[in-house]
Amino acid sequence: MNKDNCSTIELLKNEIDEWCRIYFVNKGSYDSILFKAMDYSLNAGGKRIRPMLLLLGYMLYKKDYRTIIDAAGALEMIQTYSLIHDDLPCMDNDDLRRGKPTNHKVYGEALALLAGDGLLNEAMNILFNLSSKIGPDCVKAAAIISNASGPSGMIGGQTVDILAENKTIDIEELTYMHKKKTGALIKASIVAGSILGGASEEDLNILGLYGESLGLAFQIKDDILDVTGESSKLGKNTKTDESNNKTTFVSVYGIDECKEMCEKLSHKCIEYLGMIKRDTSILKDLTVKLLNRVS
Repeated sequence: MNKDNCSTIELLKNEIDEWCRIYFVNKGSYDSILFKAMDYSLNAGGKRIRPMLLLLGYMLYKKDYRTIIDAAGALEMIQTYSLIHDDLPCMDNDDLRRGKPTNHKVYGEALALLAGDGLLNEAMNILFNLSSKIGPDCVKAAAIISNASGPSGMIGGQTVDILAENKTIDIEELTYMHKKKTGALIKASIVAGSILGGASEEDLNILGLYGESLGLAFQIKDDILDVTGESSKLGKNTKTDESNNKTTFVSVYGIDECKEMCEKLSHKCIEYLGMIKRDTSILKDLTVKLLNRVS
């Protein structure tokens, strides 16, 4: 990986971390415990992949990425809300996330539910406010993010995931589930950022294909790490898919074939980026980094 590109990736992550760190400072009154619960999960760590993809998509066309960093923060709020709800006893019933006790273990189920709701709604408030400043491109980007987060995207995928517990599903349904649950928001991140940057329709179509391939590769890698990874590095419990009796890419194809699938999808991502007549080297390096991750 290029050293300068690594520095840029680290810089963007640090700026997103700082945005998240200060967002909820001094928020709330009698309801301040809600904001503390929202802040707890938002600042529990994480790779910040989705907001970074949004900023990098924007930076293909414009360099003043700080003008849209609120949109990146909104994406991280949406991702965090989904994790809070995913961990609830009525869902996957996990007690560890990003190396810390899950939200409901600290604040109780009711507040964890409200914290997730609060993060989703606050993300939409941020996108509405930014749209009023930037205009139609931001409205279009916000609509893509909202749709990817909703019943036609992430929530729909989560629904299929729940219905698939304790039974075997075919590969078509498994792929559909993860394209919605994981892939939709990843694709929306790069596409929305590129829209904000002023990308052409041709570029948006290519970047959409990149996002779809990256999202699927990301999920297959997650399935691999759930079997081979270490909790101390992942920051979450391992072998949860097996304990919840879920069909995964690993249970269907095995570890070795999944690794090969991951590499092929990542190479396809690099090919798509090569079709964009811009400097996509940072995105290429981020793609390789995600392929080789151990957490």
